[in-house]
Amino acid sequence: QVQLVESWGGLVQPGGSLRLPCQASGFTFSSYAMNWYRQAPGKERELVATIPTAGGSTNYANYANSVKGRFTISRDNAKNTVYLQMNSLKPEDRAVYYCNARRSRPYTNYWGQGTQVTVSS
Repeated sequence: QVQLVESWGGLVQPGGSLRLPCQASGFTFSSYAMNWYRQAPGKERELVATIPTAGGSTNYANYANSVKGRFTISRDNAKNTVYLQMNSLKPEDRAVYYCNARRSRPYTNYWGQGTQVTVSS
């Protein structure tokens, strides 16, 4: 059974930090690119950060312009876990954050249930 379980969302003050883990199970984690998306109230889901399978190095990561320099995606293939480190959080970062696993051949796409992040004083 495939599972992606996000955790450690919550309420944080502007300027604060959160680290979101996503625990994967039921598929070959190392063979999938891992992504973090978010969806704010009334807005479409947007891609925040992505990290490919190639060695898991953060050097190969890509970010939305809105989070570049503040967020860092990383993966631990031994623990089947992808992380999103979020620093210098802003009120506009408030959203439900979703973990996603994707493979091209054959095309396979898995989603987690999401975790709420609220940035407010």
